[in-house]
Amino acid sequence: MDATALADQFLFNESSNESEIGSVTISYLFSIFASTLSFIITCGNLLVIFSIIYFKQLHSPTNFLMVSLAVADLFVGLFLLPFSITIFMSSNVSSQDFLCKLRNSLDIFLCSTSISSLCCIAVDRYYAVCQPLSYRSKINVRVVGIMILVSWSVAAFTGIVFTFRAPNKQEENERCALFQNKAQNTVVVGAVFCLFGIPSILMVAIYLKILVVAQRQARSIVNTSKSGANVNKMERKATKTLAIVMGVFLVSWTPFFLCVSFYPVSKYSIPLHVIQLSKWLGWSNSMYNPCVYAFFYKHFRLAFRIIITGNIFQANGRHD
Repeated sequence: MDATALADQFLFNESSNESEIGSVTISYLFSIFASTLSFIITCGNLLVIFSIIYFKQLHSPTNFLMVSLAVADLFVGLFLLPFSITIFMSSNVSSQDFLCKLRNSLDIFLCSTSISSLCCIAVDRYYAVCQPLSYRSKINVRVVGIMILVSWSVAAFTGIVFTFRAPNKQEENERCALFQNKAQNTVVVGAVFCLFGIPSILMVAIYLKILVVAQRQARSIVNTSKSGANVNKMERKATKTLAIVMGVFLVSWTPFFLCVSFYPVSKYSIPLHVIQLSKWLGWSNSMYNPCVYAFFYKHFRLAFRIIITGNIFQANGRHD
């Protein structure tokens, strides 16, 4: 069995009558890797969610948007990856099975939610840096709640409609995979542009605008009060960190969306296992954000340390 066929088998759940020890070993090693990734993603994002909810010092509109992003990442580790591992290890899950459709729907739903959350964070950072005087009146808990509700609702609708109502001409015994038939791929190019391309362009444009304003503020900082300068510095640092989060997301997911977009254009010449590998790269993005927060945010580092060491149980009441 050649490398391409082997990769096809363990990534696409392609059954084989050959009992090859090597392919079985690779399959189990890949399952161990995927299970470890799922565990890391789940624990890391639970840490972020619990830290923001428990510690009053972390209660802010921006951090509540980060909770929304962390919940989407948590669901990737808690549901999406286990479903994918189950499909991968099973030899009888076809494209028409409910588990396959549920996995694909979750894939689109959670990716769309992450993109929407990142867009909301970009808007939040725009007002915090570019319009600081009106920030508290325009971006408050109620507004953030509406943003989160709309983001999740639209993403859920997109995932359900695209998976269960999209054109489907697959055979009953065809392997479970995303976007592998031509009927769906004609829809995918437009969907990728709307769900990934446009939001990505908007986010990059917003952060470039923020960068220009932040540089202008830095040059004029000598004319501001010390307290005002400190506030601006904190907002710029938070914006820089969240821009890194957005950048990591785009780097992780762009290969997959490029593969899917150019798949029909290339006359379906891109190997399907390459598309699947790029998808796993995208899923792995869900474990990076807790690391970014811990590296750049002093308050998050302290909160993580208190929780991990168990000191949280020694405190009376909530930490301020």
